[in-house]
Amino acid sequence: MSITRRAFLSLSCAGMLSTLSPLKTWAGFDPLWRSGLPVGRPIDTSVLEIFKIGPGPSSSHTIAPMKAGNDFLALAKALPQEQLASADMLRVRLFNSMSSTGIGHHTDKAILAGLLGEEPETCSGELLDGLFAQPNDTRTVAIGSVRLPFSRQNIVFEKEHRKAPVSDVFTISLHAGEKTLLEREYYSVGGGFLQWKGWTPPERGKPRHSFDSMNGLLQLCQSGLSIPQIMLENEMAITGLSKATILKRLEDIVLAMDSSVTAGLSIEGKLEGPYKLERRAASMYKEALALPAEERFLASLSAFAHAAAEENSQGHRIVTAPTAGSAGVMPALVHMLLSERKKAMPALIDGLLTASVVGMLIKRHASVAGADVGCQGEIGSASAMSAALLAQVQGEAPEIIENAAEHALEHHLGMTCDPVDGYVQIPCIARCAMGAVKAWNAFLMAKTGRGTFHPVGLDVTIRTMAATGQDMDARYRETAQGGLALFYVQGC
Repeated sequence: MSITRRAFLSLSCAGMLSTLSPLKTWAGFDPLWRSGLPVGRPIDTSVLEIFKIGPGPSSSHTIAPMKAGNDFLALAKALPQEQLASADMLRVRLFNSMSSTGIGHHTDKAILAGLLGEEPETCSGELLDGLFAQPNDTRTVAIGSVRLPFSRQNIVFEKEHRKAPVSDVFTISLHAGEKTLLEREYYSVGGGFLQWKGWTPPERGKPRHSFDSMNGLLQLCQSGLSIPQIMLENEMAITGLSKATILKRLEDIVLAMDSSVTAGLSIEGKLEGPYKLERRAASMYKEALALPAEERFLASLSAFAHAAAEENSQGHRIVTAPTAGSAGVMPALVHMLLSERKKAMPALIDGLLTASVVGMLIKRHASVAGADVGCQGEIGSASAMSAALLAQVQGEAPEIIENAAEHALEHHLGMTCDPVDGYVQIPCIARCAMGAVKAWNAFLMAKTGRGTFHPVGLDVTIRTMAATGQDMDARYRETAQGGLALFYVQGC
């Protein structure tokens, strides 16, 4: 059944849609085009998949590729011994955005780290810093009893465009002379999520509370359930983990976010990369403390976002929220609430649970990958999630939480992803600060506008972001071929 934009908007504002399946006709595309699964399938993403602890500077380019290295290593070890014994070379081929920004995003280092057996949550920034530090740096990849040398010459940055379900595509293959023993085509689908050709969703528990839209979630809340309660009960049902285990892992995530800010505030000097940018967070915060009270808050919040984003730029330990490129946004608010406003840990955990549903809905019906929809999918998503977190921590009703998230996302629509030289520095670091400030202001707008009519809902905004991303020229989707990535370099 087709539906007009006006009719859809009317239904959305009335809170009558729980699945939004008619949008497939209205927007002209299937928002689940990656997986081919039917619209209306209940959200079954884990909160612990949305928030991942790992190395920066890009979850699509570091965390997912490192997982791919782990996956390929396991596949290769399972080969028959006579085949494996003949192997003499590993090859990695990067395509599309992976190729054009792979060096600046440390994709080469991440894949090698995965092949060396390192995992995102435990891999140290210092180890990544040391990989390919010299032009002829060669490491040994152990596949069972087979030892294979691996250097930058084993990684091919392909110029050709590879047609695939998503923009971030790469292959890893194992060879014996001219013979290919094993090859897998991988897809990095944003936020550190990894798929591959022939991938099928893993078996998992069914969520206790079924919804696949914000309107559907708000309907569930009308029965007296809170968003954190719904998400926690779903997490237990999906993952099979105990309540205590989930809460402990979420506390670890809050502390990791806070630590990324604290670490960034303690370091001065230059960032790695061709422009040798100065770290600004520490000096920004020192100067912020000397400002009048009415200016101190915004300056401090911006400094906190810079701190975590600078740590991410260096490939150090951060939390995807929902991506590494946007890893300065939510940690800035978390640090402000935890360390400055002295909010209790249970309130921050409830905030994470609430923020996660915004990220899940965006991932389901649009994308959180800059390579798919531009920076609206990274900073925009992070800002919307952060606004929801803040509203939850402040004890607001679900309707205010939804409106805060919508405000933040709507006013990032159309934002391009244009990292200069492929490094997650210009404009990414300062953009995290702007996303944090917008998140706090979006919450204030929702709070002070309570009771008034809001014509645009979060569900509509997410679909709009997906359509905008589809229409966006590829030069502005993390390829470093347009925007500041082009004109900043020309200006230099």
